Amino acid sequence: MNSPIDITDLETRLVAGDRAALARAITLVESRRRDHQMAARALLERLMPRTGGAQRIGITGVPGAGKSTTIEAFGTMLTAAGHRVAVLAVDPSSGRHGGSILGDKTRMERLSVDPNAYIRPSPSGGVLGGVARKTREAMLLCEAAGFDVIIVETVGVGQSETVVSDMVDIFLALLIPGGGDELQGIKKGLIELADLLVINKADADPAKAERSARDYRNALHILTPASRDWTPPVLTASGLTGGGLDVLWTQIRRHREIMTANGDRAKRRADQDSRWMWAMVQDRLAQAFREAPAVAALTADVERAVRAGALPASAAADRLLAAFGLE
Repeated sequence: MNSPIDITDLETRLVAGDRAALARAITLVESRRRDHQMAARALLERLMPRTGGAQRIGITGVPGAGKSTTIEAFGTMLTAAGHRVAVLAVDPSSGRHGGSILGDKTRMERLSVDPNAYIRPSPSGGVLGGVARKTREAMLLCEAAGFDVIIVETVGVGQSETVVSDMVDIFLALLIPGGGDELQGIKKGLIELADLLVINKADADPAKAERSARDYRNALHILTPASRDWTPPVLTASGLTGGGLDVLWTQIRRHREIMTANGDRAKRRADQDSRWMWAMVQDRLAQAFREAPAVAALTADVERAVRAGALPASAAADRLLAAFGLE
């Protein structure tokens, strides 16, 4: 993309549903080139009035929960019902191994060729904050392109759960059937984040899946709900057979209706946008700090001294900040 970027043409084609234009716009968002970043921001500003209409769904899952299978079955069900579905990913581990979502895309064979679906791998490399920013902006581009259901998948583990829950309307945790020991293996934080729990692979042993669902329902009683009007349901489903996915979609729509009526949906989005703004300010300030010539000239020596134990980290920070012009 060395030729000049025609933002007007790109906007027109993207809004018309041109998939190549959407892909190019997301590539602009992901690019680290300054001119691409400026073009991406200009494009997003033009497109903002066309964003916000989609149902934003975050999905995480314990290892072996069958996330890819379930997302494909769920997405295919929605496109068959007339929806347009985009699947995006947040992968904080992508900088180490190149991005495992690529494997997921290969496994979602039906959805990846569905004309009413769009799957975008998480960008490889970078830190979680950068990947999250790119995913957020890709989500807005997909909405402007006419996708009315956006699924944001956590590919990595840990902090990505919090990041994804902070960019969606409803956050789902995909779990597997198990006994009482299973509860001990799930972080309390994940349960607190989830708006809906799904016990997957219920087709293998329905009774076992229902016992797990009952255990989780009991566990949820000791937690304070995020909203006064919504207690997270615990469902059983099968991504392999598609069983229970219609009930899942019914609950997602019910959540939207309730949260829209009481104002929590609008407040959640407003809070997310505000936090996103300040996160971007911090991101840009950190980048400007690192790229400042006076800071860059000192960084290697100062960091070497800190690693060798010859200089306290606080003193090192003071030197770098002073080089940047901050006392």
